[in-house]
Amino acid sequence: MSKLFPQRPKRVLAAMLSAALLMTGAPFSRAQVNLPALGDSVSQDLDIGRERSIGDEVMREIWLDPDYVDDPLLQEYLEGTWQPLVEAARKLGNISDETAERFAWQPFLVRDKTINAFALPGGFVGVHLGLIAMTGSRDELASVLGHEMSHVTQRHIARRIAGDSRNSLLATAGLLLGLIAASRGHGSPDMANAAIVGSQAAAQAASLAFSRDMEREADRVGYNVMVAGGYAPGGMYSMFERMEQAYQLQDSGSYPYLRSHPLTSERIGDARSRIGPGDPTRPRGTAEHALMAARARVLMDPRAEAWAVLQNLDAGARDTQSGPNKVFDQLAARYASTLASIKMRSFNRAENSLRDAESMLKNIGDDPRADRMLVYLRAELDQAREHAADGFAALQKLSGERSRPMMMMRARLAMVDQNPASARDAAETLQTRVSLVPRDALAWQELAQLWTKLGQPLRAVRAQGEARAAVGDLNGAIDRLRSGLRQSKGRDADQIEAAVIDARLRTLLYQRRQLLAELYPRGAPPGEELP
Repeated sequence: MSKLFPQRPKRVLAAMLSAALLMTGAPFSRAQVNLPALGDSVSQDLDIGRERSIGDEVMREIWLDPDYVDDPLLQEYLEGTWQPLVEAARKLGNISDETAERFAWQPFLVRDKTINAFALPGGFVGVHLGLIAMTGSRDELASVLGHEMSHVTQRHIARRIAGDSRNSLLATAGLLLGLIAASRGHGSPDMANAAIVGSQAAAQAASLAFSRDMEREADRVGYNVMVAGGYAPGGMYSMFERMEQAYQLQDSGSYPYLRSHPLTSERIGDARSRIGPGDPTRPRGTAEHALMAARARVLMDPRAEAWAVLQNLDAGARDTQSGPNKVFDQLAARYASTLASIKMRSFNRAENSLRDAESMLKNIGDDPRADRMLVYLRAELDQAREHAADGFAALQKLSGERSRPMMMMRARLAMVDQNPASARDAAETLQTRVSLVPRDALAWQELAQLWTKLGQPLRAVRAQGEARAAVGDLNGAIDRLRSGLRQSKGRDADQIEAAVIDARLRTLLYQRRQLLAELYPRGAPPGEELP
């Protein structure tokens, strides 16, 4: 079973089946399921709203999975690469006004060292940290994102689901689960089949794989989007070349992307021909990308033995390519060593590696983006060794920055600071953040810890509840808010905050009743909660 949904296959299948049934308005009964077949028309049988709802159901499981990653710096870098593609796709007409409004258009990170990325219904695109770690430039990463985006904009997922009238809704739910399992598989397709045992989908699992025509279309459309987004035309060919060479040298199950998106000579040739005459030189890397790839390399495998290997990069990277990227490789090696040493709590070794990286960057020349990444790394080191004052001092170099990574870093430093004023400042900043972006679960989590530190238990419980609600866990959110109401019975409780909790609880209870009514039109079994 894929570790994306560890030990929860029945619950996931139930959730996805419920979503599929909801999409068609079909009644659901545990005693007997009469399932209509999906039709051939995408617009009729899997319209935009229905596709988004299926994607939301899948994402509720992914958000709750421990391998879902919300690292502020890497997520910012991923979204910074993604947004120009979205804007380009809109200008090219690939994203219509309707899909722009209804679909999520949201990339997310998965903690996995394999080379993979995958598109989900409704505009969600997952990216394994292993993919980022192996790319040599932002252009190469953008080529993969553009390709996956094009599977969404061209409605390939919807066409595959709705295109086979023989597939029942139960089979479709199983196929979707199989798609996710396959995206995380480490070898045999049997892993995907295991995820869908018990449904009619076992014999149909291969039908959701994108056809060669769809792959060619995604390459063509993705290439145009990538170039229109300002990325180097050679990015796609360079990425194909990199994956093909690495795959030939070693395929130990680390390249599921090449199983779901096979690299044929035709695809590689088409990518080469799009560049036009001349030498398709590899897109030039940057220090910033090298550092983000190094960060992904550390975070993709949380085992101590993996970090110990990366610690040894403080002596420098071996067998690096020639040219300007060689300097970036050496810089990235020190970054990876520093971060791995922080994770291993070898703070002296981390300090030495970081100083080497800072000195190396000065020799490279002025590079504000890379320098920013090293500032955050130093603050991360100071937070880990509880030198809050030093961490805040390091961040002064970025004074005026109001980014999400800055908010999160200051919140984490405030948690180890003895001065309560820093905790209050960080809490107020995050409170403003969640009022503007209420779906930011990580911000709510950090806020809960800060309110606890400041002796505000009701605010802390409410933030915990909102963090669960932000990832679609209504049951968890309701439980926490009910706990807050019980705490509010005390004489010294903040009655204003208690009133806020009571009002929010009523809203969430109403939302849950609405969802249950949609999932179970004939009435839920006694005691039934959301899957």
